[in-house]
Amino acid sequence: MSTSRFPKSVYARGVAPDARFSLANERTFLAWISVGLALISVGVGLESLALNLQPGFRLAASVLLVLGGIGCPVQAWFGWARVETALREGRPIPFTPMLVGLPVLLAAAGVLVLLALPTR
Repeated sequence: MSTSRFPKSVYARGVAPDARFSLANERTFLAWISVGLALISVGVGLESLALNLQPGFRLAASVLLVLGGIGCPVQAWFGWARVETALREGRPIPFTPMLVGLPVLLAAAGVLVLLALPTR
């Protein structure tokens, strides 16, 4: 049990798991960060390129993508903490709610882009 590492709320619990599991959890954290960066980039790009799409739908899709990109680092942090705590306490790995939310968000953004396509 280490109380000198940040965050203490995680590292003060249980015993250190096998390093492979902690490193896998960190890789998942970084994957969520990169997904967030990609969503923000696509959302900003969609709106800033001013493609020949209906502006209202284009803006709505952009906002959804950027909001999803903002949610990913939040998921990364809290998800990492929940999984690391579960590993340290020998509990099952908890479910990640963003695994449901992200596909729904991407589908909604895709539908908005389809609706934004010119009809000529």
